[in-house]
Parts: sequence; structure tokens; C-alpha cells
Amino acid sequence: MAAFEYTSTTGFTGRIGHAISALVARFVDWNDKRRTRTALASLSDRELDDIGVSRSDLYAIR
Repeated sequence: MAAFEYTSTTGFTGRIGHAISALVARFVDWNDKRRTRTALASLSDRELDDIGVSRSDLYAIR
């Protein structure tokens, strides 16, 4: 999972700054989960079984 830090140098504060930060954080979270699903989907069924995950579990990652 990626770490996300946002330091404002342009003076984004208040509601707009928080909304932009929240939007960027949601995108980062979505992208991390997408990359995780892609990496797990590339594994064989036996490799998935070794780590205790079934192929159907991949769709539950949201």
C-alpha cells in the first residue's frame, strides 16, 4: 500500500483543499487495489492456494 502525503505550498486550505486531498487519496487507494488485483490475477491457482486466496476472492477486493 502506498503512503500518501500532501503538503500544500499554494495555500489550498479549507474545504476546497480538503476536498482535493480527499479526492487524491481516494484515487491512490483505488489504484493500489487495482494493482493488487492485477498482481494476484497473474498468479496460478496453485500459488493463490498457497497464500490462502481463491480466484473468486479477487473480485471481493474493493
